[in-house]
Amino acid sequence: MVKSSESGTQARPAAKKTGGKRTAAEKTTAKTAKATAKKAPAAKSAAARKTTAETTSTAGKKSAAPKKATRTAASKTAAAKKTTAAKKTAAKKQAPAAGAAARAPESHTALVRRARKINRELAEVYSYAHPELDFENPYQLLLATVLSAQTTDLRVNQTTPGLFARYPEPEDLAAANPEEVEELIRPTGFFRAKTKSIMGIARAVRDEFGGEVPGRLEDLVKLPGVGRKTAFVVLGNAFGVPGITVDTHFGRLVRRWRWTEETDPDKVERAVGALFPKSEWTELSHRVIFHGRRICHSRKPACGACPITPLCPSYGEGETDPEKARKLLKYEMGGMPGQRLKPPPDYPGKPAPPLGAA
Repeated sequence: MVKSSESGTQARPAAKKTGGKRTAAEKTTAKTAKATAKKAPAAKSAAARKTTAETTSTAGKKSAAPKKATRTAASKTAAAKKTTAAKKTAAKKQAPAAGAAARAPESHTALVRRARKINRELAEVYSYAHPELDFENPYQLLLATVLSAQTTDLRVNQTTPGLFARYPEPEDLAAANPEEVEELIRPTGFFRAKTKSIMGIARAVRDEFGGEVPGRLEDLVKLPGVGRKTAFVVLGNAFGVPGITVDTHFGRLVRRWRWTEETDPDKVERAVGALFPKSEWTELSHRVIFHGRRICHSRKPACGACPITPLCPSYGEGETDPEKARKLLKYEMGGMPGQRLKPPPDYPGKPAPPLGAA
């Protein structure tokens, strides 16, 4: 019993002594753990910094992406606008005809058919087409036509009543005082040159044709200031002799319609005359001139209100919107008086006011 107790006593101190001392392995482990513990915060700090940098970089990239996308979208929009503008410009330059190949070669037969169809269409629209100068006889028409150069028929019609009242016959005008004539026709412009022309005509008619205006082309063109255009106006409307009147409106329209490319009036007359029978020449002239004054204007044609758009290779040169085009119409088609103070009975518009009227 005693031995057992002593043995037990001795065993406990040995255990304490053993437990109180760390082995070399334990010390190594402890040092390793301590070193690891010291390094951990630094590693965590470095990791945190790395994470922050990555986050900032990512955020920067994300922030830059919308800016790049915005710039790309703006570039695309600008490119689209540029393309659209280019297309509009090209379309305007081409101005294709409705239902017709504007630039396609056209045979002579096709040209004749198209030209005659345009004439028929205009005949329906302007069934009342007429010379827009007031006159009662060939002498008055001849003088009015000469006075109409570089002015409107309306201004001539407002001026000639006083002239014809003062000098009713060629012999009266031939013996007139030039200064008095100049004052009467001053509103028509170029009154000195025109006075010389109409007084020369009056003397020639008195001295060479017995006081009567001749009814032949070769005689009319010999009169002072009288060319083929003036002669055909007189022949067609005072004598019933067919003729084509190539004024500025007529020449402009037949070139727009590509009936001819000629610019010389005599050549235009021959080219257009070849497309129509003689019986149509005088009325054709009236219809084309009416259309040129009312719809197919020089600077801004009213394409959207034109009755012959399917036949016109120049459709699109003017205003194509119907509402805007209607506002461009002139004379009776626009609700305004025409050129004549004394229009024919079938004229659908109002007579023009006399000179000086409000």
